[in-house]
Amino acid sequence: MLILISPAKRMRSHVDFLDAKGKPPFLKQSKRLLEELKTKGLVEIQHLLHCNEGIAKEAMQQYQSMDIEYGKVPALLAFDGIQYTYMRPDLFSDEAFRYCEQHLYILSGFYGVLGSMDGVCPYRLELDNPFSASFCKNLYAYWKDDLYRYVAAKDYCLLDLTSKQYGKIIRRYQDDDVRIVTCRFYEKEPSGLKEKGVYVKMARGEMVRWLAESNITRVEDVKAFSQLGYSYSEQHSHHEEFVFIRNAKS
Repeated sequence: MLILISPAKRMRSHVDFLDAKGKPPFLKQSKRLLEELKTKGLVEIQHLLHCNEGIAKEAMQQYQSMDIEYGKVPALLAFDGIQYTYMRPDLFSDEAFRYCEQHLYILSGFYGVLGSMDGVCPYRLELDNPFSASFCKNLYAYWKDDLYRYVAAKDYCLLDLTSKQYGKIIRRYQDDDVRIVTCRFYEKEPSGLKEKGVYVKMARGEMVRWLAESNITRVEDVKAFSQLGYSYSEQHSHHEEFVFIRNAKS
């Protein structure tokens, strides 16, 4: 079983306690994107990233100064968002890090696919940002089936904990002999089941931490997840979708 997760927009430029062990597998493709990004002006970058001027300036500086061959921060520790806050990889044991090295991959609009310990540089580029160039109309067209082929070659069972924008670049190419299981997290309210973005990110992070600490390698064992008050719902689940429900927070 491989676990797939999304990146976060915010990133760390360094960590003090753990060095990267490898390089992203699609560096050549990332370099081509970087060359194009370096040609863009501030207004273009602001439009591309849907951000304010301050963030656009920071992203522009990152593009211009990035030494992509020498990313030093392990990917698992580089991202800083709600999911990663609840995952708490900075507190992982050695065994949990080894588990992630074997089982966890991060999808990325800029890097394509990242192993947990691959060295990365801070960047801003989401898979659904309106990037276009002479060689592609958008990033989905640029990466095509490369990301799916890479992870599917490693395992026939993929646990999808990504957001919709990242998950669809995997699912659109799914083969019959590869099983992809998506986890969904719902709040039980008087009006019915509700999926709430912040809570979903929290649950995904908690699930990754639980998987790593429990050394879960069989997808059926994922059903035992009970962190944050969630429990597996047999009634609402099926072969390719595991549903977890908890009572809504008051």
